[in-house]
Amino acid sequence: MSTNPAGDVPVRRIDRILAFMSLGLLVLSIVSFFAIMIGSASGADMGSGIWPLVGVLVYIAPIVAFAMLLTVLIMSFVRRARANRGG
Repeated sequence: MSTNPAGDVPVRRIDRILAFMSLGLLVLSIVSFFAIMIGSASGADMGSGIWPLVGVLVYIAPIVAFAMLLTVLIMSFVRRARANRGG
């Protein structure tokens, strides 16, 4: 495990995975939002094809991303508290 120079708690792989997945979901949500804007401006039928899934992504992905970031934050606090207690 890698540690930062100050000697704090090491960063685990699961923390990095959850953080990058959260960032990826936020980017996917933003891209989906712009795709809906462009699609509706060009006259696409928003009720068929892949558009309903793209519309749901705009609503669900930020919530899941926030939950992942909250999980990373809680895991970090718990790990730091255990390290400060010494066990």
